[in-house]
Amino acid sequence: MDEADIIVARAFADLATLSIIQHRTAAEAQRLNEQLSAALTSRVVIEQAKGVIAERADVDLAEAFSRLRSYARNHNRRLTDVARAAIDGTLDPQA
Repeated sequence: MDEADIIVARAFADLATLSIIQHRTAAEAQRLNEQLSAALTSRVVIEQAKGVIAERADVDLAEAFSRLRSYARNHNRRLTDVARAAIDGTLDPQA
């Protein structure tokens, strides 16, 4: 290969490298965006459940969260799932 071919080949290799890096960066940003969105949604559900429990049990929000977290741990369930059950009324109120 002559010098011109080598320069063109390097340019294509550089372009391919940049494309791969940009794709990885975009994929990572998308993944992070999805994780943050899920975390925000979970947090909203948990806050709503705290309000429901606080109102129904006549306790403060800290106690409501403590009860929510304890129930999730004692029953080996995700906190968000327990919170949803508390909101829709399918969680055992005596628990």
